[in-house]
Amino acid sequence: MSKAEPAIKKLATGVRGLDEVLGGGLPEYSFNLVAGAPGAGKTTLVHQLLFANASKERPAIYFTVLGEPALKMLRYQRQLTFFDAEKVGEAIQFVDLSPIVLAGDLGNVLETIVAQVNATNPAMVVVDSFRTVVRGHTQGMHLQNFLQQLALHLTSWQATTFLVGEYQEDEMKDNPVFTIADGILWLSQNRDRNSIVRKLQVMKMRGTAPMPGLHTFRLGVDGAQVFPRMQSPLAHERREIARNRVTTGVTGLDDMMCGGIPAGDATLLSGPSGTGKTVLCTQFVSEGVRNGERAVLAVFEEHPQDYVARAKDMGFDLDKMVASGDLRLLYLRPLDLSADEILQEVQQAVADLGAKRLVIDSLNGLEIALAPSFREDFQESLYRMVTGLTGRGVTLLMTVEVGESLNQISFSPHTISFLSQNIVFLRYVELAGRLEKVLVIIKMRRSGYRPEMRRYTITSAGLVLGEMLAGYEGILTGVPRIRTTRELVEERREPVRARARARKKKR
Repeated sequence: MSKAEPAIKKLATGVRGLDEVLGGGLPEYSFNLVAGAPGAGKTTLVHQLLFANASKERPAIYFTVLGEPALKMLRYQRQLTFFDAEKVGEAIQFVDLSPIVLAGDLGNVLETIVAQVNATNPAMVVVDSFRTVVRGHTQGMHLQNFLQQLALHLTSWQATTFLVGEYQEDEMKDNPVFTIADGILWLSQNRDRNSIVRKLQVMKMRGTAPMPGLHTFRLGVDGAQVFPRMQSPLAHERREIARNRVTTGVTGLDDMMCGGIPAGDATLLSGPSGTGKTVLCTQFVSEGVRNGERAVLAVFEEHPQDYVARAKDMGFDLDKMVASGDLRLLYLRPLDLSADEILQEVQQAVADLGAKRLVIDSLNGLEIALAPSFREDFQESLYRMVTGLTGRGVTLLMTVEVGESLNQISFSPHTISFLSQNIVFLRYVELAGRLEKVLVIIKMRRSGYRPEMRRYTITSAGLVLGEMLAGYEGILTGVPRIRTTRELVEERREPVRARARARKKKR
């Protein structure tokens, strides 16, 4: 039996979300290429990684070929929160290669790098911009030989290396640096109308299993932040969820649901504007807090102050719930977000609070908040969001506004109703010359329910269910018709006639 190979140590990058994308961190002593167009965030990403890992015991060398002094570059980097001035010159040495690179001899460049590394014995080495180093070489060793010797030296010195450069994807086929590199991080920023979206892809990473696909990232005062694409939970995670019932806080609705919403279900509240979807959501989170179940309320339409004030008018003090730590109110209205950004904010809030209930109000507002390129994949993004949250035992309530039509019934736009285990439909109907509101449960996948149509009103205490609308037909058309006495009698007689026909057929 052969001995097990030693595990490759992985370095924490210090970039929020990047370790998860890399499959646990960056393999130590790896030879990496950080590529992308100018302005994609390459330098900021690498600086953030260095400042997170460099120390006097494990120093780093940063070779610059920027056409500007390192001092100017650091003047901008020091505005970011990860920057530590005490590490500059001690844990991180900056070396300008510009004069040697301008001479055009790759052999001299290699000798300089080797001499500096020998003198410092660094744990991390960066060459920025590596593309500038090799672009103008006119004499000395061949590029392929230069790369192989550079990689050999740095690996034998046990240094984790980053070559930073401006490349295009069509260069990957013929450029040897893409073959020699152990890892390739590709950064891009894409324009869609007035929207700019940054994305990161791990195109290659030896010795680990990175997350596939494109991952959104943002640059801010804290540096880079990566938002991993949400992965659906494993089947065994779903089976561990306790299948108890979650009460809604609306008297009568839990009875219609045979005890409430099954825990870990996604429920869609669908209906036109003004039918009370937000009111029901407020009752849902308030009921959870009353029962000792913390909740997160993600708002995408109106401002939280207006949301809280309206709830308080009905006797639900959301401010008090927030102050006690039982409720987290998220306002996610800024534009040009990605679904993964939203998901991470929501997931973090749920995890920090230990919340068992989550409200998204509304899906229409969520879609508008997304950058145009993400709206095209709204259905797929929403699927990953819903399965990711409910798969971890969170009971999710979502609202969606649909247009009111008297000759067509629509429960949700974009054909997203299949994402929910349960659908509650609220709508207007005309009864005796008055506009009334009616609630009906359209489906419950894992529970029985009473498919009756109940009149309801919105009062100072919230949404209150009334009596079942009996004796009408065509209620969902919005213009119901009262059934005649003869029709009702015939309906009652039909089961008796059916049994009689069955007995006659047996004879």
